[in-house]
Amino acid sequence: MVPRAVLPTAVPGVCFPGQYQRGFILTKEPIDKCLCCFCRTWFAELSLYSSANNPFFWTEKDGGLRVVQKLGEDPANSAGMKLGVFIERNGILNQARVERGCQVNPLTLDDFHVNAAIIPLLRQLKAARFVLIATTNQPGLSRGYQSRGQLDRMHQLLRQSLPIDDILVCPHDETDDCPCRKPKPGLLVEAAFKWRIRLDGSFVISDKWQDAGAARAAGCTSVMIHSPWAGNGHRDFMVSDTETAVEKILHLVAVENALTV
Repeated sequence: MVPRAVLPTAVPGVCFPGQYQRGFILTKEPIDKCLCCFCRTWFAELSLYSSANNPFFWTEKDGGLRVVQKLGEDPANSAGMKLGVFIERNGILNQARVERGCQVNPLTLDDFHVNAAIIPLLRQLKAARFVLIATTNQPGLSRGYQSRGQLDRMHQLLRQSLPIDDILVCPHDETDDCPCRKPKPGLLVEAAFKWRIRLDGSFVISDKWQDAGAARAAGCTSVMIHSPWAGNGHRDFMVSDTETAVEKILHLVAVENALTV
């Protein structure tokens, strides 16, 4: 459970920018898992697949819980769906400081530096009609050392500086057992629901093993950048840098398109 002491001060029912448009919604009643509306409502309905029109369902595969989109059962389900590229924020879209062998999230706008070198690469992906989604774990929000206001300012700068379509944040600590903290696939599923993204044709770019895990659970293709944080788990491709990752994605899509002509 998110500690009550670190929750933002607000009137219950007031929304904060963040998860799935509406963001945090505080209530007077105690909540068992977490306090964001995404985990409490939309994801709960999704996990129970209670709606006949729900485009997702859960399946046990290879010893893990996976999200599967229902495509092909009804042509209307896949009509107009897009492909996405999910990009880890820290170290890819913004410069990351390394302390004691670990990347450290910037906590203030003064410490936040956009990686301008990635702009032409993102433009290539946009030209290929991908939806570009930044994803990030920000446990400092629930632990109490990350200001929501500072995080919003950092992300406003990121949106102004880079051609990305959305930024999705998990605000939880690992002890909260939420569905959106990577390597769980909740952020990718949320984006797929919001942007009508076909997950099995989409990609994840990251230098961290957590994103590879989320990609596998969601059915995406992971293109991992070699780093000390990439881990030894499953990943579909390992490349040397972000430029090579984008080249790999564009090549795979070109081959797929050629095969379907």
